[in-house]
Amino acid sequence: VQLQASGGGLVQPGGSLRLYCTASGSIFSGNTVGWFRQAPGNQRDLVAAISYLGTSNYADSVKGRFTISRDDAKNTVYLQMNSLKPEDTAVYYCNRISSITIMAARPLGSWGQGTLVTVSS
Repeated sequence: VQLQASGGGLVQPGGSLRLYCTASGSIFSGNTVGWFRQAPGNQRDLVAAISYLGTSNYADSVKGRFTISRDDAKNTVYLQMNSLKPEDTAVYYCNRISSITIMAARPLGSWGQGTLVTVSS
């Protein structure tokens, strides 16, 4: 089952966006889920993770600006992005992950469609 990301768009520096990660069925229940991003020419990096208990963790690059949350009843994981910077420009993906620890986590499922976030004036 693939997870689909949506909610991206063009935003000015300092602005906000909310991304949505959805799936058919209750795939999120009992699973840790993460948001990844991939800028052109770069590898795909994990930036935020949330456990099935609601514990969250963040990469240093987004800590204090991004907030991950989940609503298992709606089969949705959210990424609220505030104080956006040009370096946040990337395609964002979501996936189930193996760990809440950012450096140790590995993606568990196949990759679905990402959503492009462009931060530019």
